[in-house]
Amino acid sequence: MRPPFWTVPNQITFLRFVLLPLFLICLFYQKHGWALLLLITAALTDALDGWLARRLNQKSELGTFLDPLADKFLLSGAFVVLAFKGVLGWWLTILVLARDVIILATGAVIVLVVGPRSFPPSIFGKLTTGLQILLVLEVVAAAAFPASPLHQFHRGLVYAVAAATLVSGVHYSVTIARRLHSS
Repeated sequence: MRPPFWTVPNQITFLRFVLLPLFLICLFYQKHGWALLLLITAALTDALDGWLARRLNQKSELGTFLDPLADKFLLSGAFVVLAFKGVLGWWLTILVLARDVIILATGAVIVLVVGPRSFPPSIFGKLTTGLQILLVLEVVAAAAFPASPLHQFHRGLVYAVAAATLVSGVHYSVTIARRLHSS
């Protein structure tokens, strides 16, 4: 029997999709306090849906697809808005988006050519996502609380995100090439 589509974890993931445009609007119009609140809410619901899926035994194929997609939309949208506002460099935004597009396109081609395959995230991919979230959180929190010392970490986080993005992109490419070669 297949697990139901409308599980509690999937409902929480859909809530993150609802929060996404609100977060981006607040970020664009520099309502940093609200943007920070929405970002923290999205992060908490991300943790909650995963925990509930395991705890209630409600893991689903839809959830494993939607959960990282919600993260990608949130991060990609945040990077674009922050680059547009001049807070993050376009070079970093393009690097982040290019990696994601290449990964998605490669995954789509593999599914079309070879058939459905599992693409579990690597430790490098998780580290990259974590650093990207930390950078967006730092930028939004520093804007919401300008007197805080958060600005001190900005440059280091930018370079850490760039390095992790490159490493995870190369690692993903090598891993996919090995899988295709062994098929």
